[in-house]
Amino acid sequence: MRMIRFLSLLTLTTVLPLSAARADVLVSAQNELKARRVQETVEVPGAEIAKLLSVTDVRRIRVTDAGSGQQLVAQSLDFDGDGSLDLLIFQSDFEPGQVKKFRVSQGDRQHPTKDQFKAYGRFVRERFDDFAWENDRIAHRMYGPALETWQREPLTSSAVDIWCKRTPRLVINDWYMADDYHADTGEGADFYSAGKSRGVGGSGIWEDNQLFVSRNFMDSKMLANGPIRVVFELIYAPWVVKGRRIAETKRISLDAGQNLNRFESLYLLDAPRDVSFAAGIKKQPQATVEFSQDGGFIRTWEPVSKQDGFVGGAIVALPNQKAERAEDQLNYLLVMQAGTGQPGVYYAGFGWDKAGQFRNAQEWDDYLRGFSERLKSPLKITLSAEN
Repeated sequence: MRMIRFLSLLTLTTVLPLSAARADVLVSAQNELKARRVQETVEVPGAEIAKLLSVTDVRRIRVTDAGSGQQLVAQSLDFDGDGSLDLLIFQSDFEPGQVKKFRVSQGDRQHPTKDQFKAYGRFVRERFDDFAWENDRIAHRMYGPALETWQREPLTSSAVDIWCKRTPRLVINDWYMADDYHADTGEGADFYSAGKSRGVGGSGIWEDNQLFVSRNFMDSKMLANGPIRVVFELIYAPWVVKGRRIAETKRISLDAGQNLNRFESLYLLDAPRDVSFAAGIKKQPQATVEFSQDGGFIRTWEPVSKQDGFVGGAIVALPNQKAERAEDQLNYLLVMQAGTGQPGVYYAGFGWDKAGQFRNAQEWDDYLRGFSERLKSPLKITLSAEN
């Protein structure tokens, strides 16, 4: 099953060549906001590159900054493994109103170094079928089938768990290996207990003011694994909502430098129709909760413990998506709509004050408002063949 991909952070214009495919492609990216964009991901659809560049091996695509000549870390995404380029991504900083140009070409195959990997994930069979993923700011995990029958501590939940980290280093492999990630030894720890709540970003079907959620995921599929973006799918067995069977495939992606993941949930109904769905954040008695209608987000700010600081969670809707606040016994919720046969799309993630990114709830709000503005005003991308 191939899910629909929405390019949310760019608008695209392609200038077609007058003759056959050229040696290089020039990518122009304009920030139309009156605000900086730091570590912004530039997305270029592979089909548009193929119109201008003879792409024979997606692993040999190179990107350089046309101004400085510096080669950038780039990632070629081939979601279905057919050898064709589906998406090319790379990152750069943009000043307010700035236009930057980048050159795309083919050369020797590039092998990113370990230090250049800023996003990574994997299925963790040795920890009762977790799926864990991270970038240089945050880490998460979700629960697979083996955890449902673990004799010591069984758990049935489709929650999104969070791991607080205060190092840009990728840590999930080391933390699982040491099996001591509930204690902070200087890099952060798993302070959070998602349980049967939605954690930070779990979702479900919203019907008659009630949330209907799946069990643990049954299967997983890795689609892209760094160095800039990790993308994977989790497949859920059907469950029953008001007498109707619903199954779900959830695609999750996380870019380097971001505190929010992109979630796309494709709901398969026995009688296809539009659906209401909700994504949530676990209730905590000491949390402050804010809902921004203009920003299209709900966020929390809550103490982890006296010595472990504060964590903020958030759900952010797409700019054109109507979103309403709700709650149930376990969660603060953002309710949204998905059209027939279309995935429900939203962003979710968190920030931890001891990571040094956000000192308080106001700074967390500022980040979320800035993120929302970047969604509303994507980079303006123009492609042209370079003589």
